[in-house]
Amino acid sequence: MPDHVKLQLTSSERRASIALAGLFACRMLGLFLLLPVFTVAAKGLPGGDSPARVGLAMGMYGLTQAILQIPFGLASDRWGRRPVVLLGLTLFVIGSVVCALSPDVFWITIGRAIQGAGAISAAITAWLADATRDEVRTRAMAMVGGSIGLSFAVSLVAAPLLVGWWGLTGLFWTIACLGLAALAVARWVVPLAPRSDDRGMAGRRPSAVLLHPDLLRLNFGVFCLHLTQVSLFVVVPALLARLGGLDAHDLWKVYLPVILISFVLMVPAVFVTEKRRAHRGALRAAVAFLIVVLAAMPWASHNFYTLMALLTGFFVAFNILEALQPSLVSRVAPREYKGLALGFYNTSQAAGLFCGGALGGVLAAHVGASGVFVAVACLALVWLAVGWAMKPLA
Repeated sequence: MPDHVKLQLTSSERRASIALAGLFACRMLGLFLLLPVFTVAAKGLPGGDSPARVGLAMGMYGLTQAILQIPFGLASDRWGRRPVVLLGLTLFVIGSVVCALSPDVFWITIGRAIQGAGAISAAITAWLADATRDEVRTRAMAMVGGSIGLSFAVSLVAAPLLVGWWGLTGLFWTIACLGLAALAVARWVVPLAPRSDDRGMAGRRPSAVLLHPDLLRLNFGVFCLHLTQVSLFVVVPALLARLGGLDAHDLWKVYLPVILISFVLMVPAVFVTEKRRAHRGALRAAVAFLIVVLAAMPWASHNFYTLMALLTGFFVAFNILEALQPSLVSRVAPREYKGLALGFYNTSQAAGLFCGGALGGVLAAHVGASGVFVAVACLALVWLAVGWAMKPLA
C-alpha cells in the first residue's frame, strides 16, 4: 500500500475518531461550563461566600477522576470499552442531577464527586486506539485533544449566557443533558472495534510507562496545565466582573472576543508544528509564553483591558498545549503500552483539576488573586525546567 494511502483515515477510522472526539467534547463541555461563572454564581448559595469551599467544589470532580481513572481503564480492558464508557457517563448524569437539586455548595461538592466518579477518559482514548492504525493514531488523538480545547472555548461563551437565562440550577440541568447526549453517541454512534492484543502486555510491565522519563515529563505538564486553568478560574471571573462592572451573565462579552482571537492565533502555530515536526520546540515555546503571561497577571489585575489581553494569551498557550500533549504521549509511549500511558496521562490531568480548585481556593482566601497568579507562574517555570530535557521525536 502506498505511503500516502496509509496516512489517510479509512471511513471507519474517520467515523470512530469524529464520534469519540464529539463524545469527549460533550463530556468535557459539561465539566468546563462551570469554570467561568461558578465563583460568581455560587455567591447566592449557602457556603458560596467561602473561596475555599467554592474551590473544593470546583476541584472535587478531578479528585474522583484521579482515583478512578486507571480502574475504569482496566475494567474496559476486561469487559469492553462501550459498557464501561456507558457506566461512567451514567454516573456523570446522576452527579449533574444531584448538583442541579443541591441547596448549597456542600451538596454541589457531593454531586461533583459523583460526576467525576465516571472516570472514562482512559477508556475513551483506549477505544480510539483500538479503532485506528498506528500510522494515523496520532492524528486521531490530536482530534480528541483539539475537541477538549474547543469545548473549553465554547464553555467560556456559553456559560455566562446559560446562567443569565436559567441560573446555576439551569446550568447543571444543561450539563446533565450534555451527558445524555454523550451517552447516545457512545451507545449508537461510535462503532465497536477489536481490541489490540497488546493490551495485556501493559499489565505485566507497567514500569515501561511509569518510569519512562519523557512520559513523566508530559504527565507533569498536563497536571500543571489543568491546575493552572482551574486556579485561574477561581479568581479571574470575579476580577473581570469587578473591573468591568459586569454580572455573571455578562461575562460572555469578555470571553467571546478572547476565545475568537486566541483561536485565530493558535491555528497557525499548530499547523507549523505539525508540518515541521517541531513538537518539542513548540512545547517549550508554549510553556515559556505561559510563564510570561502568568507572571504579568498580578500587574494586570487592576486594569480590565490588560487582563483581557493576558487572558487571550493564556488561551493561545492553553489550546496549543491541550492539542499537543496527548499527541506527544501517543508518539512517545512504547507501542505496546499506549493505553496504559494514556491512562496515567488522564489521571495526571484529573489530579491537576482537583489540585487547581483546592489550591486556588485556599490561595485566594489567604493571599488573594495576585498570590494565585504568582503561584501558577512559579509552577509553570518548574514545568519548563522539567520538560526542557525531553528528547526530540524519532
